[in-house]
Amino acid sequence: MINGTIKHIIWDWNGTLLNDVILCRDVMNNLLKRFNLPVLTTERYREIFTFPVSDYYIKAGIDFKTESFEVLGRIFMELYEQRKYECDLYDGVMKGLDFFSNNNVTHSILSAYHHKTLTEIIDHFNIKNYFEKVAGLDNIYAGGKLGIGEKLIQDLPYKKEETVLIGDTIHDKEVADALGINVIIIADGHQDEARLKQLNVPVYSNFKTFLLSNKK
Repeated sequence: MINGTIKHIIWDWNGTLLNDVILCRDVMNNLLKRFNLPVLTTERYREIFTFPVSDYYIKAGIDFKTESFEVLGRIFMELYEQRKYECDLYDGVMKGLDFFSNNNVTHSILSAYHHKTLTEIIDHFNIKNYFEKVAGLDNIYAGGKLGIGEKLIQDLPYKKEETVLIGDTIHDKEVADALGINVIIIADGHQDEARLKQLNVPVYSNFKTFLLSNKK
């Protein structure tokens, strides 16, 4: 739950606001089939997904001696970009952005997604006006977002105790800890709830449950 001291939410994008889990699983399975490797179920995908993303590729069975991460990462993103508009926002996202905005809480996005394509898809959903800042990476390899998170915090006019990061992965907690801000996890994205519940932070099963907890 977001208490009255919070003035700003930094949202993760993929797996928190945008429901692209099935697409990411499908694209990875496309890569795995190229190497005659077993494909992933959604459950297995969420069990092994991690940052840096190169570690997740290894957990999926890919050997970079055969093909480099740089090449495979580029192929992954090309396939992802071809289908990204098949994805939608999670149920409750629009109501949530309106609810918090109407209660004087502002918003930003911090994402490991490439900045240019991040801004394009935000425009696609016509939600750009909700966000004071949008921060994505300058490359396609999703190595992590601490560096851009540090710059984002510096650019925001809020105290750290007035800011919360809301995401769907262990990396989001790591980033929040490094930035010295609060964190909330919504366990309906790219990592399984069992892992996330070990983080000793507020964890909600899905976006609608999170939103209901704040409307009580």
